[in-house]
Amino acid sequence: MSADTILYIIVAILVVNYLWEQLLDLLNLNHQKDHPPKELADVCDQATYRKTLAYHRAQTKFGFVSSAISFVALLVLLLTGAFGELDSWLHQYIDNEILLALSFFGILFLVADILSIPLQWYNTFVLEEKFGFNKTTVPTFWLDKLKGYLLAAVLAGPLVWLLLFLIDRLGPAFWIYFVLAIGLFSLFLNVFYTSLILPLFNKLTPLPDGELKRAIEVYASKVSFPLSNILVIDGSKRSSKSNAFFSGIGKKKKIVLYDTLIENHSIEELVSILAHEVGHYRKKHVIQNFVLSLIQSAVMMFLLSRMITQESLSLALGAQQTSIHLNLLAFGMLYAPVSKLLGVFLNILSRKNEFQADAFAAKTADKSALASALKNLSVDNLSNLWPHHWFVFFHYSHPPLVQRLRALDLEN
Repeated sequence: MSADTILYIIVAILVVNYLWEQLLDLLNLNHQKDHPPKELADVCDQATYRKTLAYHRAQTKFGFVSSAISFVALLVLLLTGAFGELDSWLHQYIDNEILLALSFFGILFLVADILSIPLQWYNTFVLEEKFGFNKTTVPTFWLDKLKGYLLAAVLAGPLVWLLLFLIDRLGPAFWIYFVLAIGLFSLFLNVFYTSLILPLFNKLTPLPDGELKRAIEVYASKVSFPLSNILVIDGSKRSSKSNAFFSGIGKKKKIVLYDTLIENHSIEELVSILAHEVGHYRKKHVIQNFVLSLIQSAVMMFLLSRMITQESLSLALGAQQTSIHLNLLAFGMLYAPVSKLLGVFLNILSRKNEFQADAFAAKTADKSALASALKNLSVDNLSNLWPHHWFVFFHYSHPPLVQRLRALDLEN
């Protein structure tokens, strides 16, 4: 396949994907109704619902602008051969191919992120601020930026280096070993995320002794959940939105609760939220997601191994010779439709798993408390209460709130 043909295919993929995503956003925006679902009548009055609609409109319009800027910028870079020009410029100063590739990706990452700062700033300090969510200070914003760059260098840098090293030494067989490396890396993140990575950005403190801690420990014992620690994260440092999760493997499970979650929910609701997370563990969803993620990585790496040395990929991006890093970039764009299809399948499975976790929580904890927690979380976070079914199908990893509430009603 010629370089021109590959370039046309990449551009076509970008254009079709952009138009499709804008259509989904537009359908989602116009799908709203003038009243909240009847299931939320007890927690969402008309004033709160109007605020929810306004937030959804503001976020969607912001998405239109930011995605248009990204689309046009990438299209210009492709059609002008800018990626190839950057590669040629770096070749003048760097002879080592791996160092050259790391420099290439490092420059792209930094330039893209720096240019997106005005959009990030607007989203944080204007849009989120307007609706009462933002708690981020200006020093925290910039410090998070620097920490993000450092983390990318420490974690992503070695992973990219390993990929390039394996390609150089093993040729097409590299994909087998790199998939194994991805699996080990994912396990590392799962085990050490709350102890090594999360503390770089947030403060984690043990949940104090009291009624909530006792209730959680009693529930964990009841369902034989291997709980090693209960931590509180200062999520209010950046946002008033709430969340909860657990991490770790084996008998080293840690529960992490956002301080905003504790402030806004009753003990019964918090235990029911925990029960939902435990449901994922007991139904083996965590292992399932890990295996499927590894399979997805294997598919991508295998396809990459068939194309990684093709000169036409580099030429399509404006290069004068084959460059592995340009081939990686071109492959990423060509792989986008496959990634989207796999993402749809994983979202379907994820929504099914969420129903199962809800059912587990309804059987082992307080079903009414879980329903109340779900409703309050959605209303407090100004979540979209009337998402379009196509938008849900392609983008939602969780079922819409109303579907979850109706499924809970069917539970005995």
